[in-house]
Amino acid sequence: MLFVAACATGPSDTSVTTAGAGPSDAGGVVRLLRDPKPVPDFTVTDLDGRRIRSSDLRGKVVIVNFWATWCPPCRAEIPDLNGLQDKYRDQLVVLGISEDEAPVEVVKRFLADYRVNYTVAMTSPELRKVFRGVVALPTTFVIDREGRLVQRHTGLLDPVDTELSTAVLTGRNTTARIEHVDDPARVRLENAAQATQIPGVDLSAMTPARRTAAIQALNADDCTCGCGLTLAECRINDPECNISLPLARGVAKRFAN
Repeated sequence: MLFVAACATGPSDTSVTTAGAGPSDAGGVVRLLRDPKPVPDFTVTDLDGRRIRSSDLRGKVVIVNFWATWCPPCRAEIPDLNGLQDKYRDQLVVLGISEDEAPVEVVKRFLADYRVNYTVAMTSPELRKVFRGVVALPTTFVIDREGRLVQRHTGLLDPVDTELSTAVLTGRNTTARIEHVDDPARVRLENAAQATQIPGVDLSAMTPARRTAAIQALNADDCTCGCGLTLAECRINDPECNISLPLARGVAKRFAN
């Protein structure tokens, strides 16, 4: 995967612990996705071997933060995430998903050095399929108490905005104004799923049934270029990608008449 863009960002001057009063005690504006979708069920195993099912987290706000030990903006976020987990401990679960390729013991030592107080697990193919489009670190997904994806962030989180959102989603702040926004990633996913043509892939000779099956397969197989997308999404998002093209053509060939 490519993580250069977000990790090239320097630590934020506002990277301070958010455990004090502030956004949770005042108004403000929180932007939530206009059409929040339920997050598919998933399971993580933390670094101590404890299994956590997403169904066990219903009723709490969940912040799923994809990060790595070598990523400077990821490290800059840790004090803020620690502060949120401490302040909202009964209403919030922070899940750190490590994209490190280093041994688990290396990650565990890092967590001890940074005094991380929230749950951390290593990434997995299952998680990559549930949380699509992690193309930079950090990338954060916010899930509401009903298990719906309500926010998606790429890059360093703004600590004030993040706490305000947490306060609203946990019910501590009832005065903030909520703005509903479209999710470009969701639009891309839906476009890929509903596509009748895939750039660079000839589906014209297929019967309608075979074409549908081919497009479903292209939406199920992941591209290996590092984009974090399916083959269909990558071809639509980046028709010039020379990695997804032969892969997509290979999938389509299986469905040729």
